Amino acid sequence: MNTPANRWFAPGDLNGFLGLVVDNLSIMGFLAAALIGLFGFPADIVFLRMFPGTALGVLLGNLAYTAMARRLARRSGRDDVTAMPLGLDAPTSIGIALLVLGPAFLGFKQSGMDEHAAAIATWQLGMASLVVMGVLKFVLSFFGAMVQRHVPRAGLLGSIAGIALVLMGFLPLVEILKLPVVGFAGLGVVLYALLAHARMPFGLPGVLVAFVVGALLYYGLGPSGWLGAGYHAPTAWQWRFALPWPTLQWVDGLAYIVPYLPLILPFGLLMVVGGINVTESARAAGDDYSTRDILLVEALATLAAGFCGGVAQTTPYIGQPSYKAMGARSGYTLLTGIVVGLGGVFGYLSNLVELLPLPVLAPILVFVAIGITVQAFEATPMRYAAAVVFSFFPAIARMLTIKLSDPTYVSPEHFARLFNDGTHGISELAVITVLGNGFIITAMVWASFVVALIDHRPRRAALILLLGGALSLFGVIHSVEPSGGIYLPWLLDAASRSIVWQFAGAYLVLAIVLMLLSLGDAWRTAAVR
Repeated sequence: MNTPANRWFAPGDLNGFLGLVVDNLSIMGFLAAALIGLFGFPADIVFLRMFPGTALGVLLGNLAYTAMARRLARRSGRDDVTAMPLGLDAPTSIGIALLVLGPAFLGFKQSGMDEHAAAIATWQLGMASLVVMGVLKFVLSFFGAMVQRHVPRAGLLGSIAGIALVLMGFLPLVEILKLPVVGFAGLGVVLYALLAHARMPFGLPGVLVAFVVGALLYYGLGPSGWLGAGYHAPTAWQWRFALPWPTLQWVDGLAYIVPYLPLILPFGLLMVVGGINVTESARAAGDDYSTRDILLVEALATLAAGFCGGVAQTTPYIGQPSYKAMGARSGYTLLTGIVVGLGGVFGYLSNLVELLPLPVLAPILVFVAIGITVQAFEATPMRYAAAVVFSFFPAIARMLTIKLSDPTYVSPEHFARLFNDGTHGISELAVITVLGNGFIITAMVWASFVVALIDHRPRRAALILLLGGALSLFGVIHSVEPSGGIYLPWLLDAASRSIVWQFAGAYLVLAIVLMLLSLGDAWRTAAVR
């Protein structure tokens, strides 16, 4: 019998489907635009190797979440159960593109590989990164609550907000303003719809309306020359058929992964904590999902994507109560999974991505960046706001390093000369680079240290600093390698070793100072008694 609890689709599922598909499409679009447009990556590797496996993770995860929602609806007898939305994670997908895949591709070419070989090696590295993150998420799914207890919320949210602010916010904003007539209009629509909560025509999702406005401006003004050299005529539609078969090529990528572990491992950790938070959010909205099951699904979807060629990890989205409010139930996740999954196989996702230029796609990323940054402050007690702000500085340094190490801005020879200039101590460029390397873990350490100080726990702060010093010794944070690689400090040259000792020593000295100050407080308290 087709009772309300067994109904496959509700009227709100259409809006939910449009919103979730557009979110995934925008992230895949930015991933492709960054690799192809910014780094010169071969398009066929992105569309025929990376996209099918990445889309498969979205398909499998959404199918699993659809089944979980229908099971909960049957068990509870309710007709208002909303499935958990799943898609590609924006901060880490963009981070993987800008901090891992793009730089690795350029590095492989500089080492002597031809373009195709460098692209295949980069793809293998991306798969290996996804498998490592999937394994980490699988293990931590059983210990998620413990992670939350030991890492302050300011450290977790501050670190991801730093990624959002500079990688998802500032860099896409630059892309928007390369075609300001197009991009700024789209950004305004997104802000009007999603920040001001204005109703769009026909009840359409604000992101979809922004895409339509941007695309109309782009293709309406571009052919007449109003957009100058920023306009590129659309390419012919191509059916790029590629099945996401399992492959062991990710094993070859493990050989390249070590220098990127300080980025990859925190990316996986952040998704575990994010999964816990979104499950709590759904529970507060009335849908009591198992936290462990939600985390296991995203871990297994990430692993499946990595085994089949994917390079971007999946995650449950924070907006489940919003989808519930628009009337979506379980049909929207089913439709999203099928459309995205088949789009990766038959290639129509790549065609849609090619039709939407970066200034049209970027506004939604800026909005998401704003939302993540705001959440870092709203979800953290106000007394810890300083810790959140303090955690942004390493991310800013990393953004500067990305730009300054770009050979189109600064030649590699000039960069090396400025980096190694020790005339007045550690050079400014070296400080910026070293501060930015391992910035996610650095942000967690710095925010956790400040939280401990605010809580009047100087001994805990000292222990956190000692951990930071130990990590800096081996380049997990503050790597003196411009590429951000880890190392054994005694194998470095004298100049690099000097920087390592100074940064590690800074953590050690401050830890000792705090321990002494805590002893002074204890002595004064005892004297008063």
